Amino acid sequence: MRRKIVAGNWKMNKNVIDAQQLMIQLLSYKNNNTTNCEVWIAPPALYLMMAKDIFEKDEIGVFSQDVSEHESGAYTGEISVDMLESIDATGSLIGHSERRQYHGETDSHCNRKIKLALDKGLIPVYCNGETLEQRKAGQHFEVVKNQTEVALFTLSAEEIKKVVIAYEPVWAIGTGETASPEQAQEIHAHIRSIIAAKYGQEVADEVSILYGGSVKPDNAKEIFSQPDIDGGLIGGAALKLEDFSKIIEAFN
Repeated sequence: MRRKIVAGNWKMNKNVIDAQQLMIQLLSYKNNNTTNCEVWIAPPALYLMMAKDIFEKDEIGVFSQDVSEHESGAYTGEISVDMLESIDATGSLIGHSERRQYHGETDSHCNRKIKLALDKGLIPVYCNGETLEQRKAGQHFEVVKNQTEVALFTLSAEEIKKVVIAYEPVWAIGTGETASPEQAQEIHAHIRSIIAAKYGQEVADEVSILYGGSVKPDNAKEIFSQPDIDGGLIGGAALKLEDFSKIIEAFN
């Protein structure tokens, strides 16, 4: 049975007071409601230790938004897997489209980060997906296939089962374009078939694949009902408990 997950990526939002308030609200919500999925958040790095203090019983997974491909050393501003392990973080997002766009991250970088994270028992949430230009050129299947193979195919079968994939249709985020649930399902099934071709269907069926294309309270239930979509990586809607909780409840 694949794990069902709703993960909130806070990106570069919230001052410390607002972040603390939202964490406390989220904890209260989680403690007072039955949820049929795992709930994770990826707050700014500055707030990771605060999040671990607030969610001390691991009711909610705490993820960094990025992690270094280097184990340690003279890499100013970077966060290592050892640092995340030392605060009992749950894992890290890796290869988010904004990291690729603004910081030049490649799938080879992601591969190194994923292996380091797995070595420390952290959960890597590997993000992939095509741009608007690639989608319009009909290259989306090949782009996602290449991303998946370069980032993940050096892993063993046991390792890849510990990875969570988040498919982000970059073309449907902030562009005015929208992806239908059927389009999202098509790519999710494609990703699972790529993994099955390498590792076998049984392994592929254990990998959770999240959808990261502007999930909102009014479309979450339809998106999550698709057979190969196991939850969502949520951006803006994760910054308000009212919206985030409704997305969580899409699994009820």
